[in-house]
Amino acid sequence: MPDDVILDIQDLNVWYGGIHAVKGINILIKRGEIVTLIGANGAGKSSTIRSIAGLIRGYKGYIGYRNRAGEMLRLNNRQPENMVKMGIALSPEGRRILPHLTVEENLFLGAYTRTDTVEIDNDIDYVYELFPRLKERRLQKGGTLSGGEQQMLAVGRALMSRPDLLMLDEPSLGLAPMLVAEVFGIIREINRQGKTILLVEQNAFAALSIADKAYVLEVGTITIEGAGAELLQDPRVKEAYLGG
Repeated sequence: MPDDVILDIQDLNVWYGGIHAVKGINILIKRGEIVTLIGANGAGKSSTIRSIAGLIRGYKGYIGYRNRAGEMLRLNNRQPENMVKMGIALSPEGRRILPHLTVEENLFLGAYTRTDTVEIDNDIDYVYELFPRLKERRLQKGGTLSGGEQQMLAVGRALMSRPDLLMLDEPSLGLAPMLVAEVFGIIREINRQGKTILLVEQNAFAALSIADKAYVLEVGTITIEGAGAELLQDPRVKEAYLGG
């Protein structure tokens, strides 16, 4: 396996009860890339990244992750908190912030596996540089934020674990078009600063516009894969996901 590969998924199969949600998919992610999974609801996108994060157990197949020491480790059946310690963070669909805690308290929760207090404070400042509105609202309860601000908080909280692989599940869901552009601009900036990103997204145009590589999932199977720019021009993708 090449040294620049950070995530290697082979023959992944995931079930929800009796539903075969992911059917033998293969995905390869190189360090420094933005890779996106696009597809309709129920295509298997969230099942895939939840399996990587350790939130779904009992799947079949291989998920390998290259840790900070350069070792390729099998992730199967590891606890979610161990994934975070290894450098994998998930910003979940629906944001899942704690509404009764302040913005800053939510951010500190993202660093719960860390003990380097000074560096944690530095990373709070880093998140505030990325998301100035969060700094303005740092003492507000998370539940009082707008949808866009809550999404920024969810991404910022994930960054607080200092991940090498940042996974974002539907970051544009429910956002106005102007906010979608802002959030995707920040995702691109996070990538430019060295983070590898796995992006699950229904907004195919926004996702493909920033992705180095893309996979189209349909009913649990990868039907198309290639460079993001290539898929933007693919007639099949245009017809199914880009309004023709």
